[in-house]
Amino acid sequence: MARCTAPVNGHRSASARANCPACGSNGRYSSYRSYSPSSYSASSYSLSPRSGGSQSSGGSSGRSIKPRWSRTGSSVLYTPQEVRALTPVRTSVENLATRSDLRDVFLCHAWDDRQGAAKELHDLLESRGVSVWFSEKDVGLGVPLLRAIDKGLANSRVGIVLVTPALLRRLPKEGIADKELSALLARERLVPIVHETTYEALREVSPLLGSRSGLDTAEEPMADVAAKLAELVAL
Repeated sequence: MARCTAPVNGHRSASARANCPACGSNGRYSSYRSYSPSSYSASSYSLSPRSGGSQSSGGSSGRSIKPRWSRTGSSVLYTPQEVRALTPVRTSVENLATRSDLRDVFLCHAWDDRQGAAKELHDLLESRGVSVWFSEKDVGLGVPLLRAIDKGLANSRVGIVLVTPALLRRLPKEGIADKELSALLARERLVPIVHETTYEALREVSPLLGSRSGLDTAEEPMADVAAKLAELVAL
């Protein structure tokens, strides 16, 4: 290997440096010849999560965690987003724990769904021991509907809004469902359940309700949604 002459002769000029066997034009890059691209193998590096690649099972589509209110032995799993959305509602439920006179859930739905999706959700909840205020059974003949709904809202721990295509058609008409929704939106105890529609469609009709995260039957069956709601209100 060529040696630099600077310690003896010095490089006081450009010509002296050019004549040096190590530093001149013939040897300028000799000290780098021992490196090659193959010396940097990919196995020497590990990609951090921020470098890209697939998300972990705790991502938006994974059912991977349990909230603090899950009972021992529960098999119900949640996404992190669902836990964040439901935690404030659960806190409200716990704050009302001493009110034994309250129903667990007020079910807001479109009139068209009373014998369909709304009844299905109602039956699934009641089969799990959840007490549900449901207009089909809680508004008697001759009872003023709006007054009955008002009492039902005031005497329930959690409000559920079953968002269906029928509800999206009803809300712009400012009927009963619209009045129920207006009352529910004023509280922090509201859980939207999107069924056979999308949050995008909901935001076009009700941006305020569409901004609330909830549960979606496109992601899991109605029975699993009911299981999560039952855990949410259990004391």
